[in-house]
Amino acid sequence: MKKPLLIIKNITHEAPGLIETVLLNQKITSHTVDLSAGEQFPDPRSFSAIIVLGGPQSANDITPSMQMQLHKIKVIIEEGLPFLGICLGMQALVKAGGGNVIKCQTKEIGFTDPEGEEYRIELTETGKADPLFYGLSESIRVFQLHGENVELADDMMLLASGRLCPIQAVKVGKNAYGLQCHAEMTSAMFSSWLNLDDDLNRMDSTALTKQFASFREEYTATGVQLINNFLRISGIAL
Repeated sequence: MKKPLLIIKNITHEAPGLIETVLLNQKITSHTVDLSAGEQFPDPRSFSAIIVLGGPQSANDITPSMQMQLHKIKVIIEEGLPFLGICLGMQALVKAGGGNVIKCQTKEIGFTDPEGEEYRIELTETGKADPLFYGLSESIRVFQLHGENVELADDMMLLASGRLCPIQAVKVGKNAYGLQCHAEMTSAMFSSWLNLDDDLNRMDSTALTKQFASFREEYTATGVQLINNFLRISGIAL
């Protein structure tokens, strides 16, 4: 029997979303742990792959929960286990691997920057050749929700960059990936976040909803492709 995939939630409302949809469609077994509910990060070696989702915490926090998370991710890197970190999950990956987490000069929130430009990530030459981005455009429109970014250690690979926050996708070691943007969001999650997230709550919800509606199909197709690509890299899916 194959080992299940492990999903780590850093806060309850940041759910797996499209990840769960893909797993259900492919009948892939998963186990979800909610660290914000006091659950513990299990031994990652008991799982076929690990996905760590976002949250309001910082990878620089000295709380026992974050320190344990960083320790577990370091084990994942050392063991070469398949890993995907989203938003905070990417920042924790870089921190655990020897990089730094820093404040963004300008927070990236929503679908457009303060000048009205769409948030996009641009693949580097390394990113264009990486299987995580197989079948995707070199310029990908994304949804952002973060106030911190990272500085990479010398042995880390930059896969995609952004205009305001330069580090948008990374690879650490053999099989560990990080995405600064949210590729997993569903319509239901987005509606929930509009009410629960302080930064989004201060914005025009009607305008945000219209922006999401304008490219929801493209956004969903991109997210599903990324998740399937990661599952193939992990050896879980064909």
